[in-house]
Amino acid sequence: MNTQLSPRLGTDDPRNPGSGPPAGTAARPRFAVRHRRRLLRADALTVAAWGSLAASVSLWLADGGTAAISTVASGVTALGIVAGLAGMDLVLLMLLLAARIPLIDGAVGHDRALEFHRRLGKPSLYLLLAHGILIAVGYGMAEGLDPVSEAVALWVLVPDMWLAFVSLALFIAVVVTSLVAVRRRFPYEFWYLVHLLTYAAVLTSLPHQFSVGGLFAEGTWQRWYWIAICAATGAALLCYRVIQPLVATFRHQLTVERVTAEAPGVISVEMSGLQLRALEGSGGRFFIWRFLAPGLWWHPHPFSLSAEPMVLGNDGRGLLRITVRNLGRGTAQLAALRPGTKVAVEGPYGLFSSAARSRDRVVLIGAGIGITPLRALLERTPFAPGQATVLLRGHSDQELYLGDEILELCRRRGATLFHLTGPRDPGAPGSWLPAAWHVAGYALTDYVPDIADADVYVCGPTAWAGNVLSAARSAGVREDQLHYERFDW
Repeated sequence: MNTQLSPRLGTDDPRNPGSGPPAGTAARPRFAVRHRRRLLRADALTVAAWGSLAASVSLWLADGGTAAISTVASGVTALGIVAGLAGMDLVLLMLLLAARIPLIDGAVGHDRALEFHRRLGKPSLYLLLAHGILIAVGYGMAEGLDPVSEAVALWVLVPDMWLAFVSLALFIAVVVTSLVAVRRRFPYEFWYLVHLLTYAAVLTSLPHQFSVGGLFAEGTWQRWYWIAICAATGAALLCYRVIQPLVATFRHQLTVERVTAEAPGVISVEMSGLQLRALEGSGGRFFIWRFLAPGLWWHPHPFSLSAEPMVLGNDGRGLLRITVRNLGRGTAQLAALRPGTKVAVEGPYGLFSSAARSRDRVVLIGAGIGITPLRALLERTPFAPGQATVLLRGHSDQELYLGDEILELCRRRGATLFHLTGPRDPGAPGSWLPAAWHVAGYALTDYVPDIADADVYVCGPTAWAGNVLSAARSAGVREDQLHYERFDW
């Protein structure tokens, strides 16, 4: 399609809108009920998170934490203890948010969970730094030493305390390397390996909590609480970050079938596997892929499916596909994948799917390689003819990846399709449209007049997606109707 703005595409047979069931009048109650349940789960998780923070301090108070406060020095020490308890609780919450637990993933989505994970990074570090400083000041005041001398004495004389200093140093390294300005200077693999230090930081912080000062003494509620929460966090990480990916890999036995070029710098990797029926309906959600070839096996690649799994037999044997753009050395190597290469897989993750729907109408907006997850989502998400609009953005027709497949799906399912191609306007950094359409005064409501009553899925580069989301909000779309797949790390 050569036109930048295409007319609405009809369907040859309105009674057969495609593989997804028609939404009809019964869709809104179904979507609405499921949506309310998901919001209730998210609220319950929020209450549980705040409750754990309150419990960490309340149990210290219940076990007589304030009884020892009789001087300024003991008061400063008590503040240090509270800061340490709160900081450690936030660290464990961070680990749980990154553990890919289905309950959390299904309630708030992977992206939002990681957003909360990142937001807790600085507060947890500040609390742990305050813990160390206040403890050194409080103990030093009681013993007539300056904080530096007291810290050295604690390192040398107190068993397990040196591990606490190591833990704090590791936490500082993790938080600093997580800052956007810093992590952009390093490849993803370096940042990923450094981030694994979080687990080492937690492990090295535990001994002094149980062996120093009798804080978690035998018979206290605190001791059982912290043993339980640490054990639960460790079990969740082991189950969902290690065991389940191994089970999925052995269950599906994925193998590369072929690699095809879609456009300059863009390839599709087609894989065969077993029991793929279990992955149906995962269009739009992403997986972590590891291609078990020399030099590639240790690279985790987060890619969404670009087509729904094609199940060919009763045993679930079939094909699935991802479409990848060359964005660096790691993705460039995928073009050389050989047929027969084994693939380890984790997932699916995220809420960029029909599970997030709350309305009958649906709007899919994608740019660049972000178009490809929308193609898979379009294939199966429920809607009736005329209830879906698809907007594809690219600098040229070549950047409308899988555009022919999306065109055919729109024709078959009765969706409205717009191609928005052309250079952007350098004088309008807040625009999501090509320069010509921006100058002409087009707005999102010109393409989707009733967008305020639709679920809006946006997938593409971070800055561009932010502009689309702002335009949708200005058009009256509520926050819970916006679904965004982030394309950064």
